[in-house]
Amino acid sequence: MGKNDIPVCPLISIGSGIDMVCSQKKCAWYLPNVQKCAMYLMGYNALLSANQMQKARQVQQHQQ
Repeated sequence: MGKNDIPVCPLISIGSGIDMVCSQKKCAWYLPNVQKCAMYLMGYNALLSANQMQKARQVQQHQQ
């Protein structure tokens, strides 16, 4: 199992400087159907949304 295979908890890792291991199914934030942490998915979705808004703004600026 490589380092990237070990799930990390984004909440308890904040500010510690150490990647804390996710307890997966024992965690209230873990979504077993997608095998991801809800916090990870929220951050990922926010990043996608921000990227879409930035692209839309760039298109709008080029049309002016």
